[in-house]
Amino acid sequence: MQTANMKGDAGSLARGLGVVLLAAGNSRRMNRPKLLLPWGGTSIAGHQIQVWDNLRAKQIAVVCAGGDKAMQAELDRINFPAGNRILNYAPENGMFSSIVSAAQWSGWTTGLTHWAIMLGDQPHLRPETLQALLAYAATQPGKVCQPRWQGHFRHPVLLPKTIFSRLANTQVPTLKDFLEPLSIAGCNVDDSGVDQDINTPADYEKALARFSEH
Repeated sequence: MQTANMKGDAGSLARGLGVVLLAAGNSRRMNRPKLLLPWGGTSIAGHQIQVWDNLRAKQIAVVCAGGDKAMQAELDRINFPAGNRILNYAPENGMFSSIVSAAQWSGWTTGLTHWAIMLGDQPHLRPETLQALLAYAATQPGKVCQPRWQGHFRHPVLLPKTIFSRLANTQVPTLKDFLEPLSIAGCNVDDSGVDQDINTPADYEKALARFSEH
């Protein structure tokens, strides 16, 4: 386990980065699709795509539930390419099923060296935090990297190609189980947003307040 921060070339890593945006959840506690909620002049999904596009990620893919017409309509509205949409036809199997679907997907462009697994409900993360994570991961090219806040690993998770490819055939039930035997490099961050999810209307209002402060 490594936690000391070192500076690397975030731009270089981004040029070989594939982003997996997880958007197939049912938002049960929110009572409405949370990735379609308004955020910064667009939707939560639209904002997250913009952030990673601004960070110059080489390819961004969105994992959607098969048959989710509302999400497809939103992606159409923001002109997100149909060719970068991954359909999960068994989203009831949980978040990890979407991650495995992304690893099995044949649409990834050539030349990718790393993948970022991004939760759909963290639009409040500061771009500077994500850039710092990319810069740190550039110094740890063969390791899984995660932001570290108050002694705990958080999302997003960055995986090098050799490890991401293993997800396609894994037999473990969760991402936590998959990561457990691996050596994780922790990037200490000054962003408490990594410890916040959006699961309820109250969470959404709190995250909006945080976002408006920056």
